[in-house]
Amino acid sequence: MKKSIILLLLVCSFVSTAFSQDKNNQQRLSPEEFREKQQAFITEKADLTKQEAAKFFPLYFQLQDKKKELNDKAWCLIREGKDDNLTEAQYNDILENVYDTRVATADLEKSYYAKFKQILPAKKIYLVQKAEMRFHRELIKGMNNRNAGGRNTNQNAKKGNK
Repeated sequence: MKKSIILLLLVCSFVSTAFSQDKNNQQRLSPEEFREKQQAFITEKADLTKQEAAKFFPLYFQLQDKKKELNDKAWCLIREGKDDNLTEAQYNDILENVYDTRVATADLEKSYYAKFKQILPAKKIYLVQKAEMRFHRELIKGMNNRNAGGRNTNQNAKKGNK
């Protein structure tokens, strides 16, 4: 459960960077474009029918919005800890609230799993989750490739020196 919470926080932070602009001032995907691409990717990889997708994705994106709110709350709490003048008790309160927020996220996911089961069989829910992780992995890989473009990385330098 801890691993999925950490993965969730990482994914959410990477997703939020997808909405910002890069160094070349090129526009990244809008939130709507991101969701369209995500929906198309998940629909294909999880082999959802049009009817299943039409019922599933409004609920899926509702969950994503609620998880983002909780994630934003956790990050806000973590930023409070940047103040070096906090007491041990204040740090304890921050951490308790962060962990409570993470548990709330897990509880939220579990409650939506029950809702998803009313729409999709368990195998397709599994495939949706697998596709979601793959989508984010490919998004991150694409961002890394764009950031590495034009730079001489250590690996490229080694190849060039041979």
